[in-house]
Amino acid sequence: MTLRAAIIGYGKMGQIRHRAMERHGGFEVVAACDTHTGFDAGIPLMTDPMQVYDYDPDVIFCCVPNMMIPDVVCEALKRGKHVFSEKPPGRNSDDVRRMRAAEATRPELVLKFGFNHRFHDAIENARQLIAGGTMGDLYFMRGVYGKAGGANYAQNWRNDPDQSGGGILIDQGIHMLDLFLMFAEGFSEVQSFVQRKFWTDVPVEDNAFALMKSPEGVVASLHSSATQWQHKFILELYTRGGFISVNGILSASGTYGTEVLNVALNRLDQDGNPIPNPESQEIRFTEDRSWDKEIAEFHDAVVHGAPVLCGTSQQALDVMTLVERIYAADTDWTSQRAGHAARAV
Repeated sequence: MTLRAAIIGYGKMGQIRHRAMERHGGFEVVAACDTHTGFDAGIPLMTDPMQVYDYDPDVIFCCVPNMMIPDVVCEALKRGKHVFSEKPPGRNSDDVRRMRAAEATRPELVLKFGFNHRFHDAIENARQLIAGGTMGDLYFMRGVYGKAGGANYAQNWRNDPDQSGGGILIDQGIHMLDLFLMFAEGFSEVQSFVQRKFWTDVPVEDNAFALMKSPEGVVASLHSSATQWQHKFILELYTRGGFISVNGILSASGTYGTEVLNVALNRLDQDGNPIPNPESQEIRFTEDRSWDKEIAEFHDAVVHGAPVLCGTSQQALDVMTLVERIYAADTDWTSQRAGHAARAV
């Protein structure tokens, strides 16, 4: 079955989703909306998002800035359209709750959020190894995800908390937190340091350090950074029986290196103690298939009624709530944000 699709927000992400739909073959993109329409997209382009509904789409792809996501998603659900929305899922957990309330009124519709990191080959392999039990109980996780700000950093809407909800943590770190929640399911304790060190002319953080513990005792540490001058992605999972690490991640920017999965099983000495530096197996991935697998899951959910496993509204709420808990755990940062909000009024 071919689904008629309209894209609201035809910037970088909207065009990435368009190409993924074309590769899939189960979609016909009939219209798109964006503030910039002075180019040939091969489809009708308009500036009024309401006009895309004139083309009778079955599904809406929401690829707009954070503050616009709830309005677009709720309107589409109200009109009886299935929805695929980019992350972050709004600016805060209340935005997600609003969308979940709209979703609850239309249970026959599919709502999926685009947390594509779950679909990366290295991540999927790591999840299968942990779920299979051969590695033993998970003890702790470490994650580093960072980039070097970018051109016009201070002017970017992502660094206006009224539009985005926060800085590098909600923009990029949210992906790592979503992966943590995939492996640990939830955290009962959260500590953090949230800082603005280099990009002092913006009201959001450029670094966030978080330490979390699950009810089962799994500890996770995160460093999300906009001052990581050498772009970096590292996810480490240490278990009773060995370790799994993902170094680098294939991305649209191509700046995070090759995606490499390392797996090692502990070797024991004659007394049963683990020997340091066990030999590891390395798997290198050269093709980013996450966009395609994400689109395929959405298509299967709409056409065949298959469950959405990655990117549910509950997962969106869980990760957004965790983001808020990290911000709130640093009382100094909370006070700074409160002061900024007061000055802005």
